[in-house]
Amino acid sequence: MEMSRRTCLQSIFAVPLLPNVIGLSETKAAKLIVHARSQIGVTTEYDPAYVALDYPGGDVPRDRGVCIDVIIRAYREAFEFDFQEHIHNDMAAHFGAYPSRWGLTQTDRNIDHRRVPNVETWLERYGHELPASDWQPGDLMTCRVGGALPHIGILSSQRDRQGRWKAIHNIGLGTLEDSRIWDYSDKRRFSFLPA
Repeated sequence: MEMSRRTCLQSIFAVPLLPNVIGLSETKAAKLIVHARSQIGVTTEYDPAYVALDYPGGDVPRDRGVCIDVIIRAYREAFEFDFQEHIHNDMAAHFGAYPSRWGLTQTDRNIDHRRVPNVETWLERYGHELPASDWQPGDLMTCRVGGALPHIGILSSQRDRQGRWKAIHNIGLGTLEDSRIWDYSDKRRFSFLPA
């Protein structure tokens, strides 16, 4: 995949903002952050519409989506990792392990990976959940907006004035990098940096 000039420049400036000791996982975290950041100013619409997608590798138009679409795109671009395919396959094999809140009786490869509780379930099932402390750049934070609405973001390599890592997420204003994710309840921490 060819890098745009903007993505290239962002990658140059993202790495120095990470902790001083750069190891393999931090390099991967930097890569994930760069690809999440590349959506700022591009993904400008918050659009939760159900869309029929190609499979595997299906995506809604890049100018729109919801919080999870930021994550899906960043993982595809950084690691060629496709949440759509992995979640669909795991749900097909272990459907009862996933939330039943949508009343589905079978998998739906168009939407299953675009639901934060399903992503949380997959990450937990594969051992990527960590205690909700000692947050690091590249971590995934899930939470509940207003105590109920599932939300997800990638922790950035930039801190806010209170010393908290900012998050790259779409909270209804397009993809942005800010600290509002810390205001929401039921935070869960996941670290997933594929090989």
